[in-house]
Parts: sequence; structure tokens; C-alpha cells
Amino acid sequence: MIPLLDFRLQASGKDPLGFARQVGQACRDEGVFLLSEHGIPRGLLREVLNASESFFALPEAEKASLDIRHSPINRGWAASGVEMLGGASGTPLAKESFSLGLDLPESDPRVQAGEPFRGPNLWPEDDMFRDVMRDYYKEMLGLGRALMRGVERDLDLPQGFFQPHFTDPMATLRLSHYPTWPQGMPPGNQPQFDYGALTVVLTDGTGGVQYLSRSGQWRDVPEIPGALLVLVGEGLMRWTNDQYRSLPHRLLPPVRPRTLAAFYLDPNPDSVIAPLPRTEAAHYPPVQAAEYLRTRLEETYLFPDPALRQARGLRG
Repeated sequence: MIPLLDFRLQASGKDPLGFARQVGQACRDEGVFLLSEHGIPRGLLREVLNASESFFALPEAEKASLDIRHSPINRGWAASGVEMLGGASGTPLAKESFSLGLDLPESDPRVQAGEPFRGPNLWPEDDMFRDVMRDYYKEMLGLGRALMRGVERDLDLPQGFFQPHFTDPMATLRLSHYPTWPQGMPPGNQPQFDYGALTVVLTDGTGGVQYLSRSGQWRDVPEIPGALLVLVGEGLMRWTNDQYRSLPHRLLPPVRPRTLAAFYLDPNPDSVIAPLPRTEAAHYPPVQAAEYLRTRLEETYLFPDPALRQARGLRG
């Protein structure tokens, strides 16, 4: 059964090492756990889902001005069928999504220097939506960093080992809306993988999220009110030299429309992901975080316009 961890053990200082060991055990076993008492107000969680549903209910013509295919930094709205899982031979995903990240103005030196995945978010003309998502992004970034401190303790790393890698990360908040599957559109429930360190998912209680266990069986993730789903990403699996596991997950066809908010904690663009010292022979070569994200996006999502692919930093 998927473990349910109480974040108060770390946040209160009552038993941070005990919490870290629980995180480590979960990440070694199946690479997935549920997190309760994480400190993010339930009111904000409801606002995120409500604001997401309101955005996706807008007319398509209004959302089209925020089309992610016009963004070189992976920000904005993707219509149903735009995202192709598996590249050119893959399947169009029957969902809409909206992606946002670290919101930097064009005048920011990092943007001016052309750092990968740096720039301003694209926002709809809805101040409430922008305020809610900015608040939630800030909360999730703080939670992600705190969870990485637990990872440090579990791996017996020096305190603050991961801190330099998550000062201004390429973390992405992606809102997704899944309708009941339209006629003629494949369900798109094939296995999916995450690329960063950790992914933290807010669900709407609809259910249908599954992960592939080590035994090769698809197992349901239970819906526990107020709890967040945490999954190990491929980046952290590489960092730990396969001590932690990143397993595929998928969504079953929904019986009613479904909304999710997934926070992908990718490191800073210039961070180098390399197997940790004092592990066995390295299973992976070192890789720059931005280059790894580019490569994985190229393998996963198809944006057929060659000029757009070049602008997004994708090869081919």
C-alpha cells in the first residue's frame, strides 16, 4: 500500500530524521508516497482547482492567445491534442494544460543572458487566477525545497547539499484538465514519466491515478482529502544512482471531467546531475539539468513547427 507520510514530523522539528527515513523508504520501494499535514492551506488548494476549472472553461479563442507553441520557455496553454506523448509516433493527449514557472521580467539579467527556460509567464486577463497561482507556486517551491532537505538526511548528505541546485529552479506548475474522452480521440492513458527531482500533485478527488509497481502491476493511488501525491523524478533517480526509483504512472479514462495541478521540481538550469559520491559505480554520466530537460521534452512532446522547435531549444 502506498505510504501516507505526516510532514509535521519534519516541519515541527519533532522527528525530522524519522520523517527522512520514511521518505527514503518510500522512494526506494516504489518511488511514490502521499503527504499529509504539509502546511498548505486547504482553502488555497480549493482555489487552485476552482481557478483552473474557470480558466479551462474559457472560450478557446480567448485561451489561444496564450498558446504554449508560441513560447520558447515552455509556458502557456496547450489545447487538447497538442501534446504528443512519445514524439512523432506517439499519441495525442486528450487534455488541456496550462504551464507556468519562475516569473521573471524580460529585463531580468538571467533572461537577458538567454538562460534556458527563463522568462515571464503568460497570464490570462484574470487577476484572481494570477494571484492564486503565484501563491501556490511559492508554497509548492517551499515545500519542494523542504522535501529535498529530508532527502539529504536520508542519504546522509551534508546539510544544504541540494540547496545550491534549487535557488532559482526550472520548476513548472502545470494545470491539466481531462474531459471525458471525446469520440475518436485515443484515451492517452499510456505510461508517463517525470524528469526532475520530485513531482507534487494536487488531485480533485476524481481518482484514476495509477503507478506501475516494482512487481509490474498497476496500482491505484488512493484519494485522501488534503493529501498531496509525491513522485520521484528521473533526475533524482540519476542523482541517487538508482537508490531512489522513478516509476511510470498513468491516468485512467475519467468518468467525469478531471482537473490536476502538478508541480515539477526541476533544478537550476546550470546544475549538473551526477551520481552522488560514495555510491557504487555510476549508472549515468553527468548531465546539465537544462540539457536533460530539453532532451526529455524532445522525446516526449511533439511540436511539429521546425522554427518553434528551434526556439524551444529542441533538436531536429
